[in-house]
Amino acid sequence: MNSKLIPALPWYRHRWPWLLMLGPFTVIVAGVITLWLALRSNDGLVADDYYKQGLAINEVTSRDRRAAELELRGEVSLDTGRQLVRVTLNRGKLTEMPGGLVLKLSHPTRGGLDQSFRLQRDNSGGYSAGLAGIPGGRWYLSLEDEAREWRLSASWDPAQQPALMLTPAPK
Repeated sequence: MNSKLIPALPWYRHRWPWLLMLGPFTVIVAGVITLWLALRSNDGLVADDYYKQGLAINEVTSRDRRAAELELRGEVSLDTGRQLVRVTLNRGKLTEMPGGLVLKLSHPTRGGLDQSFRLQRDNSGGYSAGLAGIPGGRWYLSLEDEAREWRLSASWDPAQQPALMLTPAPK
């Protein structure tokens, strides 16, 4: 019997060890990418002063009730061409219209995108301010006087609804 012996190939020349190592290698790469994303991004939902924010809820709801007592209504409109936000406010039971208003736009999940505008009274009796641009999506809008006595708030998507009517929050 004269048979030739085939020399055994080293392990790295076979296909199966590489195929078996592909799964753990993929998991390691995915873990490194996940770690990089976790360290790179800011978790805007976690507040450092959550206790103080919880205590401030009573103050905020009292300002909502005060807006309802004053029967305040408003309309916020966005003019993207002129980069202007405009607010018209009815007088309700106010004895005097405020000289300025504060408009806050809060993103539901990304605290870094939150913006605040100080609106000045203009010649037409409304309030307006320039804006640099609002990224698309849903926003929480809050309109209040500078003395922080009352507040109107709503949820708003400027792309779908360029003008928004503001009414006091239900009691």
